[in-house]
Amino acid sequence: MFRRLALPVVISAAVIFSACSESEGSENSSESTNSSAVAPETSLDVEYIEVGPENVGVTTLALPNGDGVEVWYPTEVVATGQVSYDVRDFVPESLKALLTAEVPASYAIDATRDADVKAGKYPVVLFSHGFSGMRLQSSFLTSHLASWGMIVISPDHAVRDLKHAFVGQTGDPKQAVTDLFDALAATAADARFTDVMDQTQIATLGHSAGGGTALMAAADDRIIGYVSMASGSLGGSDAAAPAMPAKPSFFIAGTLDEVVSPTEVTQVAFEKAPSPSIYWLVDGVGHNGFDDFCTFGDGKGIIGVAEASGLGPILDTQPQFRKLGSDGCLPPAVPSEIGFPIIRQAVTAWLLDLFADSLDTTRLLEVEPGQYGAEVTITSK
Repeated sequence: MFRRLALPVVISAAVIFSACSESEGSENSSESTNSSAVAPETSLDVEYIEVGPENVGVTTLALPNGDGVEVWYPTEVVATGQVSYDVRDFVPESLKALLTAEVPASYAIDATRDADVKAGKYPVVLFSHGFSGMRLQSSFLTSHLASWGMIVISPDHAVRDLKHAFVGQTGDPKQAVTDLFDALAATAADARFTDVMDQTQIATLGHSAGGGTALMAAADDRIIGYVSMASGSLGGSDAAAPAMPAKPSFFIAGTLDEVVSPTEVTQVAFEKAPSPSIYWLVDGVGHNGFDDFCTFGDGKGIIGVAEASGLGPILDTQPQFRKLGSDGCLPPAVPSEIGFPIIRQAVTAWLLDLFADSLDTTRLLEVEPGQYGAEVTITSK
């Protein structure tokens, strides 16, 4: 099914080093898709754009190597303030000392740190950040999922996180898969979470290289489905490459992504993926439309922070850094206020359908009267 809808849709070292996708894939025959048009003046059901019914708690755990693991979860505690992070705390100390300008460099969510977990049984989402990202990079989405009754677990990947990638200390991408399951084990071992995690309901979610990690991790029997944002699959047309996991999948990308091509990478991955699968292509969204970073530096990401800190001349010697660092942050890209609601809506709805074993429904394809700021092309099989 193919539909077009009108919808709302640094130097970030989190982006200046390329947020390329890393995952496994192969040729895979897929069902053909039908196409139909939806009038531009209609829009998707918006129920999951709004914050969910659960209050959100957040806590920090650790991997066996000491790297951080962030966990967002439902709590009875009503937030009386916000929990925030400063992206400058995740860069090497030598760079942090230079990023002194008084411009926005933090992201805040309505949550309570270390609040008691609400009694119940909750499905689990393992989140994987992109190249030069970090565990908190998509808090706009991970905290939102927790408000809809999910426990979201996100580790730092030392093989590609912001601090290590900045100085060239990268490693085997398969280690990131191990990180996800180590983070799952660390959370389950914490007395606060042992009895509330439904380990028969685990999905993976990732951005860019993290989308590849989410796909690779989905080969594990514990994973029932995966979401890949601004990513794809490794292997191209190589028929000898490992097969993509026979699990439900959801691919979402932006038309303005110049880091991971939506047509040459994400769409190809969707076409290879076994059914059932859905692919959303959001008009006007770039690579960093799927993380928090475009909210920094007055809309320019850490590039804006760096420029305001007097580091413009350094950026001028590395023009590729400017391009990667601004992907999705500058016009003609739509602002986060338009892109974030679309991504929240799509990912939340798909995961809830997955956990309810109801992917045969048309929730992600239905429309209602209304108008938002960006168009979305939807393909399903």
